[in-house]
Amino acid sequence: MEQNIITGVFLPIAIAIIMWGMGLSLVLDDFRRVLFYPKAVAIGLFGQLIALPLIGYIIASTFNLPPEYAVGLMIIALCPGGPTSNLISFLARGDVALSVTLTAVSNTVTVITIPPLVNWMLLEFMGQGTTLQLPFAQTVVQIALLTIVPVALGMWVRAKRPAFAAEADFPVKVASMTLLVLVILAAIIREREIIVQAFIDVGPATLALSAGSILVGFGIAVAFGLNWSQRITTGVEVGIQNGTLAIALASGATFLNNPEMAIPPAIYSLVMFGTAAAFGFFVNARIGRRVCACCSDRFRIGIIDLNRTKGERDSEIPVTQTPSGMVQTSGAGY
Repeated sequence: MEQNIITGVFLPIAIAIIMWGMGLSLVLDDFRRVLFYPKAVAIGLFGQLIALPLIGYIIASTFNLPPEYAVGLMIIALCPGGPTSNLISFLARGDVALSVTLTAVSNTVTVITIPPLVNWMLLEFMGQGTTLQLPFAQTVVQIALLTIVPVALGMWVRAKRPAFAAEADFPVKVASMTLLVLVILAAIIREREIIVQAFIDVGPATLALSAGSILVGFGIAVAFGLNWSQRITTGVEVGIQNGTLAIALASGATFLNNPEMAIPPAIYSLVMFGTAAAFGFFVNARIGRRVCACCSDRFRIGIIDLNRTKGERDSEIPVTQTPSGMVQTSGAGY
């Protein structure tokens, strides 16, 4: 995708707005929750940062994709979910507090992990002769400017103007979803001459990645004994990726600037809504009804709950009292 107003101006602005919107729903306790509930967070991060790239690599190799499509598939597998995964987790009746924490932590970690892993995949699928590379320091700074800085600004606004953040949260989420759709459509329209063949070539692989990653995430959570809503959230977080960031990495003029690599993330971003909807329906309509009340999530929060103040969010941390009378938090249950 050649340099144009979409990739040069609209795409970075869209990512910044989406990530700023995510910051409006975050507080520092969403990061601190890692320390108090390490089991659920560690399992979710394992699924996002280790299991998902492995699944992507297996699928890219097994489906014998063209090199550019294989790299594009791996790029989407390396980009963690954004606000979309939080919304889908809520709609699927998952643990939204866990979803927010996984999104916050994984987006922070992958600022460092994306450049070397993408470069590795470029060599793996395109060979030693490829000239495409992501300069580590430059790419880290650029990704941070697109993701970490807007998130931090959103958190700052929430801390200083909680009432404004509460009022703006839902409209910004709607705007974020709209921008995501526009970015996907722009990527598809830009390559409209080959998009039908592209769907044939890479569509099955993106479907396999989306469905497979959701099921693997859910299965890992089951294997480690997480409660029902945490299982749903882990499946969603592993299966829902940040398509906007992946498209930017593939097609942005300051990144790889390769139009074909942007096609798998664009197609994946469409497919994932279908697989997520099917997963949400299945776990709620067919299995969820059988789950006993004791497995219900004590920390599930809805769209409005995401707008609580820091003090209100503190109430999620269980408090116990030691024999000496000192009050301490407890991580029991995660």
